[in-house]
Amino acid sequence: MDAQGRGRADNIDPADQWVLNPNTGEYELRLGPSAPQSSVPRPRRPGPRDGAGGPRRRKNPSTGESRETGRARGEGRETGKARGGSVPAPRSGRRRGGEPEAAQGRRASRRPVKKKSKVKKVLAWTAGGTAFVLVAIGTAGYLYLKHLEGNVTTTDVGSAAKNGFSKDDAFNILIIGTDKRTGKGNEGYGDKGSVGHADTNILLHVSKDRTNATALSIPRDLVVDVPDCETKQPDGSEKVVPGTNSARFNTSLGQDGRDPGCTMRTVQAVTGIQPDHFMMVDFNAVKTLTSAVGGVDVCLAHAVNDKESHLNLPAGKSKVEGEQALAFVRTRHSWGNQGDLDRIKVQQQFMASLMRKMSSGDTLTNPSKLIDLAEAATKALTVDKGIGKVSTLKDIALELKKVPTKNISFVTVPVIDNPADGAVHKTVIVNRTTAPAVFDAIKNDVSFTEVKKQQKAEKDAEAARLKGSRSAPSDVRVRILNGGAEAGSAQETLQWLQTQQGVLKSENAGNAGALASTTLEYAPDQAAQARELAHLMGLSGAALKPGKSVTNSQGLPAMTLTLGKDFKGAGVSLTAPSKAPAVDKSTADKVKCAS
Repeated sequence: MDAQGRGRADNIDPADQWVLNPNTGEYELRLGPSAPQSSVPRPRRPGPRDGAGGPRRRKNPSTGESRETGRARGEGRETGKARGGSVPAPRSGRRRGGEPEAAQGRRASRRPVKKKSKVKKVLAWTAGGTAFVLVAIGTAGYLYLKHLEGNVTTTDVGSAAKNGFSKDDAFNILIIGTDKRTGKGNEGYGDKGSVGHADTNILLHVSKDRTNATALSIPRDLVVDVPDCETKQPDGSEKVVPGTNSARFNTSLGQDGRDPGCTMRTVQAVTGIQPDHFMMVDFNAVKTLTSAVGGVDVCLAHAVNDKESHLNLPAGKSKVEGEQALAFVRTRHSWGNQGDLDRIKVQQQFMASLMRKMSSGDTLTNPSKLIDLAEAATKALTVDKGIGKVSTLKDIALELKKVPTKNISFVTVPVIDNPADGAVHKTVIVNRTTAPAVFDAIKNDVSFTEVKKQQKAEKDAEAARLKGSRSAPSDVRVRILNGGAEAGSAQETLQWLQTQQGVLKSENAGNAGALASTTLEYAPDQAAQARELAHLMGLSGAALKPGKSVTNSQGLPAMTLTLGKDFKGAGVSLTAPSKAPAVDKSTADKVKCAS
């Protein structure tokens, strides 16, 4: 008989006897009737001893006399040989001070398990809270996580999305709200046959240090060039959907069979910012998420009775959920110029309110709301395979939860009316004067709000490297390597330095290991040369790395310039903006009334 079977002979694996109790959220040992026990006597429970290693003594209840019942510690113990092995036998289940239990139908006595309160039990399964409307998933127990994972729909968008998620880096998630009319009660909204276009689009950038985040809204009526797009077909094959020039942004999804990966590629083509992942929801998401948190507070500057969206609310503060919440974010004819841009502002206000509601104590301390929210969020989501696991979605939520709501900025892509529309302005185009600065700020992890500065010592050290005298360009001696930039970048930079900047003592040294950022390594006596080259190329102080010189092809000491993945081209400055441009924005901590 198995030495770990605790005297049972029914060939049942003890691991199979642990059963999840749904009332306590814990595993409990469930044993059936005991089989006849072995004739091999069980080892006795240790009794009082005369000393640390002395014999055990037991008192005879009949005579009152005490006698030795065992030997000194380590002597005369069961070896388990009678059980067919060398494993020490388990301790007896006999009651203290009494005779052994009957051989039939008795279970070993157990101490009563102290039950957790109902609140603690639920929180144990949903601890961690929620963070954002589309990534609001609490930490859960293993089995509950697997259950939630079954709710999430995943789409393979190939190379358009990263494989996995890093907690240590800045990240960009494209949030897509489609106008697909699937789901109960949604067939009556507008275009019943919509294939699901990209109706609402938010590129969410979360900073590396988690001090700030930027939600960049992209108008659905923005005219863009949709690039060619590789899509995965249901049978596993790949199909390239041809691009379309001068098309509305919302056609980057659904049209001609385009998937969310096509929308991600379109965002990168328009902004220069590469989304790492996507999250997509339909009409039902707004209804279920707002109901899960018990409604969202909104404010209206004037009463609204919109027959198209069915929104009917008085002026002032109201609470909306379900159908009314969906009507609120769909309404556009009641705001401003009755266009999509003013609706975007109202949607941003709604999102900020929902974020405040989910981070409030009323939600985070309510187990029922947390479970409802986790269920609603996972059922509403379609994501790329790189973040398809609920544990990964939970990690994203907890990283975003670190960002203070006052430092979450809502910004819209700067646009102007499309001249091609003539007098009737139905579409917009990117404002090429103001938009690039917004895109650059996001790409370079610059906050649109005032946040705590990085360590002063680090900043001072960077600035110090750029201060001081600079040598003449003709005195700069440098070797150039390609460490992750586009092919040909080293030669392009060499020609630019020699023909346009007068840095004649330069040479192409080939390729190097891939680097995320461009670096310039120099010896102490080359500091003046380093400052001059940094000035010419627009390198930041962080790019300058004090070290040692190397020998160039002429046998002379030279600096080493390694072009990293951030290299933008010869003559293009790599100095990140220190401050975001002034734009029309709102933050998640402020309450605004839709007007």
